[in-house]
Amino acid sequence: MTVRINPSILSADFVNLHDDIETIASADLVHVDVMDNHFVPNLTFGPQMVGRIQDVSPIPLDVHLMIDDPDRWAPGYAELGAYSVTFHAEAAADAVGLARRLRQIGSRAGIALKPGTPVEPYLDLLAEFDQVLVMTVEPGFGGQSFMPDTMPKLRLLREAVVRTGLDVWLQVDGGITESTIAFAAESGADTFVAGSSVFSSPDRAAQIDALRSAALAHTH
Repeated sequence: MTVRINPSILSADFVNLHDDIETIASADLVHVDVMDNHFVPNLTFGPQMVGRIQDVSPIPLDVHLMIDDPDRWAPGYAELGAYSVTFHAEAAADAVGLARRLRQIGSRAGIALKPGTPVEPYLDLLAEFDQVLVMTVEPGFGGQSFMPDTMPKLRLLREAVVRTGLDVWLQVDGGITESTIAFAAESGADTFVAGSSVFSSPDRAAQIDALRSAALAHTH
């Protein structure tokens, strides 16, 4: 199984963002958290900022939209050239239609589930998505503790992916460290968002390598 480490720039230094992104060039993708202060109680980036990050990033963008009305706004992020655009199931009016639109534009289409959102309604729709993001914290803030009670949801997804043979990435986001990444990998995740654990490290490349090794040691 391929393991992907996507550092979240929510934990980066926004004043020196270009330099901070350069320090994570050994990662797989840059995770960009877009928050609108409506769907979640925080405000981060908009399309203009994401477009500039897209211009300067040495690795592709993994955009995570924590916003209302993604049916309207998500296609614009795909049009910026983002490699992957993930929207929340709880906010989308037509998740399948939106995913198809994102794919049509040229981005991978992801759907995100809050900790309390059941996964069962989406198991038969997996072919419509390139990625399912299981939130392991409540969305909206960095630095939260990993929620292990979200792991059964991830196991159901992994079983469905194996059963169907689909190429769907299973991502986790929130509280990912060298210890929790092992638990998530054992439960079926293959794509890991890590913010604080990467950007608080004095050697970010080494920390990315450590996270990757810890995940690889526990994948099935």
